[in-house]
Amino acid sequence: MKYKKIREIILGKPLDPMKAETRHSMALVAFLAWVGLGADGLSSSAYGPEETFRALGPHAHLGLYLALATAVTVFIIALAYNQVIELFPTGGGGYRVATKLVGPYLGLISGCALILDYVLTIAISIASGVDALASFLPLGFQPYKLWAEMCFIGLLIIMNLRGLKEAIQILLPIFIGFVITHLVLIVYGVVAHSSHLPELLPVTMAETQALAGSIGWAGVAGMLLLAYSQGGGTYTGLEAVSNNVNLLAEPRVRTGKITMLYMALSLAFTAGGIILLYLLWNATPTPGETLNASTFKTIIASMGLGGEMLNQALLVIVLAFEAGLLFVAANTGFLGGPSVLSNMAADSWVPHKFRYLSTRLVTQNGIVVMGLAALAILFWTGGSVTLLVVLYSISVFLTFAISLFGLCLYWLRNRTPGTHWLRRLLLSLVGFVICAGILIILLVERFMHGGWAAVLIIAAIAALCIAIRRHYRRTKQAILEVDEVFAHQPFGANVDPIVPIEPQPDAQTAVFIVGTSRGGGLHALLWVQRMFPGHFKNFLFVNARTVDSHAYGGEGAMAQMRQEAADTLEFFVDFCHSHGMASSSYLGFGTDAVDEITKLCEAINEEFPNCIFFTSKLIFTTDNWFTRVLHNQASLAVQRRLHLEGLQMVILPMKV
Repeated sequence: MKYKKIREIILGKPLDPMKAETRHSMALVAFLAWVGLGADGLSSSAYGPEETFRALGPHAHLGLYLALATAVTVFIIALAYNQVIELFPTGGGGYRVATKLVGPYLGLISGCALILDYVLTIAISIASGVDALASFLPLGFQPYKLWAEMCFIGLLIIMNLRGLKEAIQILLPIFIGFVITHLVLIVYGVVAHSSHLPELLPVTMAETQALAGSIGWAGVAGMLLLAYSQGGGTYTGLEAVSNNVNLLAEPRVRTGKITMLYMALSLAFTAGGIILLYLLWNATPTPGETLNASTFKTIIASMGLGGEMLNQALLVIVLAFEAGLLFVAANTGFLGGPSVLSNMAADSWVPHKFRYLSTRLVTQNGIVVMGLAALAILFWTGGSVTLLVVLYSISVFLTFAISLFGLCLYWLRNRTPGTHWLRRLLLSLVGFVICAGILIILLVERFMHGGWAAVLIIAAIAALCIAIRRHYRRTKQAILEVDEVFAHQPFGANVDPIVPIEPQPDAQTAVFIVGTSRGGGLHALLWVQRMFPGHFKNFLFVNARTVDSHAYGGEGAMAQMRQEAADTLEFFVDFCHSHGMASSSYLGFGTDAVDEITKLCEAINEEFPNCIFFTSKLIFTTDNWFTRVLHNQASLAVQRRLHLEGLQMVILPMKV
């Protein structure tokens, strides 16, 4: 009881998944979705433009081309991903697109890249946020950055375990503060140099021609492409909405498109504007400071608002909001990552437990795994933003390229008049060429500077997923074989019509805890009749269905789950009635099947005091840690709980 009380204080009171208003209260409208999901993209302006500008070296004048290219690229990717929202309104994003449109194994690669993407979203956002805070702290703070990052990740884990909207509403003021402060700085920074703007393009073109005269146009193009690719982290986060459409308020597709518009406008303006500020204000790297920090310091000083102390205070406020937004962006990893894991769990690529919801209706296992993985990568990289950006960009653009390739295939196959298929095909194709080009350049140019690690991690995750799916397939096939054995088990003589026989409370009662397998339930029933002939007079069947992320987020999935469970129980009851046996059934729903079954069993014991509980358990030829991780061992957990309550329960082995 003390554990439950402490848990409730930290994470909040349990929510009822069966109430329609619960999901409605948690679903995100476009504005909150922009905060919760769009922060990832907008926050990349804290490190993406800087990586782009640094890659230019002494040829800063080329930044004008990159500022324009950045804004255009944002809109191309955003418009292409609007199609993903339309085609896959239940979420899943890049993983679902690749799986459905290209094939399961490219879907797996896309899913693995997305998992790494969201882990890196957390890691790079936290690392960059701490770097922003460290920009106005003494250099002596540098050795403690890693420990600060660990504390921030722990805080975000707790906030996300409390629930979706609570985490976003806490971070909302930070998001608004970032938008306002950066809007003011960008507008002022450009207006202050408005007299130089007319000559900016001619001067840039003249300097570009001079540079081409010394290194050739191929050299200039190569320099631009490398800088453009190095800043690939700028475009990360644009896929977040399509991955999490299931979290949005109805109508989901419209809400998703509005959210995407907010994201594209804010990111194009902020990222392109910051690169323009670097160019106009002659930004130069300063030890211990980010490029944003040094540029904003110069801009604030030029405003003439007050003395040095006031200027420093304003800079601290701006950088604090920037760091805060990066922490909001890290929160996107805790929203999107578990969502991808739950979609992959539905296809048996990862353990099914990643579909389970906590009492607060969040995918608790996914949140914890994403947080721990982000901590591991931070410790491995030492929190180096430059290295993290390389890993991040490769994983993101691998997903982008596969998804946009899938969209190209879709429109080639569906050339239906009136669907504007040609326009959509061309948009998808342009996006694919851009994303594939950035990916190839990054792999070639940055392979020895961290690119190899991204490839290795994605390959390792994919190999593990293949092993997991093979195990689940073998288990499913074995269960189907059991079902097949009992499929033709004849009903009794009393079938036309089946006459219901009500159980008597004082009679000896066998209670069967059953699942989706009819063969497993019949196996247990016939085993009991064979071992205890004529002893039991009542035969009750209990099923508790887990309300997981797939059932809770899918349109009509809850009703379908309820109907399937009711049909299965009705089959068992009808089977018993056809043989003249008293029978009844009990059905429950909850996020924890063990808790729900225990409650039902305790209620049954009060009504039928002479009852014994039975269930089946899968017995594997080779039992090891791998099988124990992949299967939740619910029967053992229920038996322990019932034994503690003084109730009798027998587990029947079912070898697979």
